[in-house]
Amino acid sequence: MSWSWFHSTIWCPWMEGPRGPECAAFLGILPSLFCPVALRLFSPPADVENPSAITDAAKVVEGKLNGMGLNLLINNAGIYTPTASLETVDAEDMVRAYKTNAVGPMLMVVSPQAFLPLLKKAAQDSKEKGLSCSKAAIINISTILGSIKKTPDSFFHPVISYRCSKAALNMLTMCQALTYKESGILCVALHPGWVKTDMGTQEADLTVDTSVRGLLSVLPILSEKHSGTLLNWEGKAIPW
Repeated sequence: MSWSWFHSTIWCPWMEGPRGPECAAFLGILPSLFCPVALRLFSPPADVENPSAITDAAKVVEGKLNGMGLNLLINNAGIYTPTASLETVDAEDMVRAYKTNAVGPMLMVVSPQAFLPLLKKAAQDSKEKGLSCSKAAIINISTILGSIKKTPDSFFHPVISYRCSKAALNMLTMCQALTYKESGILCVALHPGWVKTDMGTQEADLTVDTSVRGLLSVLPILSEKHSGTLLNWEGKAIPW
């Protein structure tokens, strides 16, 4: 498979926190897979709940682009309360999860002076037809735990606030796909699997390396038919 399509600029927010190892691994592995290509990776810190912090991060990225657009925005921020059952979860935990896991990815795009103008510019400047990650794309890192249909298979681990907020993120992905299609922006949600991180714990099935390499193998095959869908790290569709 040729990777020459990846003459791209990528921004992956939130290197700190429980999802940091995945983002760091993504940025670390990517050059080894796609070199030699014109590839630039950015991950300035941003509090995804804070519109002004998002604006500041967007300005940092815009300054490094030198008039070019942003091809790929990966929303990887996430929080998780492992003990949140219906008996123990409270309003504060629910709101906190929604703000980071669902509202944050929305603000990354729609906040004033956020990343949407940079994504639109990349799409407008591209000569490619259709939708793809090499043109312009928003990738929301989601989870199979946000799938309503799949809930009975995994409810032995309730994590109510995480599930509900990620289900909201899946809906956001579909809404983004329908809204930004005419602007040439692909929008997809990806499930990285149960990964050995601070969030996933060492009981998880996948190493960070396996998960990240799987996700990277999926990115170049994404097209219009995948817009608004939830896929796993192997590119297999997950029902809503």
